[in-house]
Amino acid sequence: MAASLARTALLPTYRCLSRINVSPARFMSFSRCLEARWFTKEHEWVNIEGQKGTVGISNYAQEKLGEIVYVEMPEVGATVESDDVVGCLESVKAASDVMSPCGGTVSEINEELKSDPSLINSSPLDKGWLYKLDLAEDVKTDELMDAEAYDEFCQNH
Repeated sequence: MAASLARTALLPTYRCLSRINVSPARFMSFSRCLEARWFTKEHEWVNIEGQKGTVGISNYAQEKLGEIVYVEMPEVGATVESDDVVGCLESVKAASDVMSPCGGTVSEINEELKSDPSLINSSPLDKGWLYKLDLAEDVKTDELMDAEAYDEFCQNH
């Protein structure tokens, strides 16, 4: 039933796609690349929407770090590459570098984290995001994991 509801909700999109000769299956595959949350082995995530990316750390990472008390983020306008160290998180237990999951130009930082770094603990995949990127033209997700692969990765490490 849920699948038929999903198809019904996408019916106008499918009709539009048929006019421009794009199959619904190809659209679903293409849109998965344009809108998806991807994870790194270092426990950062990037939520990609078109050419914009929002970056944060995973729930697994925030649980391992414990109560986060300080956040250092990149500067707006900074150009970063995949795997660059772009900041640091300090908790009552440890400090940890933040690595960029992909390349681009930092367009925004989460100003709320300056006064309330605990947002990362309470809402790591939503309100606790760290920074936003205008993604590089050649952004690749080959080295990143989808949510299912990331969950499996965490269970095995």
